[in-house]
Amino acid sequence: MEAEAVRQVFRLIEDRRVEWVVSSILETELKRNPDMRRRLDALEMLHFADKMIYPDARIEARAISLHGFGYGRFDALHLAIAEAANADWMLTTDDRLLRQVHRGLGKPSVKTENPLDWIKEVQP
Repeated sequence: MEAEAVRQVFRLIEDRRVEWVVSSILETELKRNPDMRRRLDALEMLHFADKMIYPDARIEARAISLHGFGYGRFDALHLAIAEAANADWMLTTDDRLLRQVHRGLGKPSVKTENPLDWIKEVQP
């Protein structure tokens, strides 16, 4: 069900019904995937992004702060970038990250949800 929700999110992106903002950090993280086919498929999806964000000193400072609350290095960067981009939502399939955000660790200012739950909310 989660995989189908991710496909629905990408259909919304392709149809230009939602804007997808990505970061150079996501690209870096995807390039680390040891499975070449999955890595290339994931990197190809970045072409559908509407905007690419690059970390600056403010984002890096916020990420360091979030990391201090227990977020992983990449998770802290993703969250700091989503905040800096004034994103309405950050979608993730990372259950640990979702638990941390939902507990309010570091007081994240961007709503963060699993794609399945987000799809249910925006398309009842």
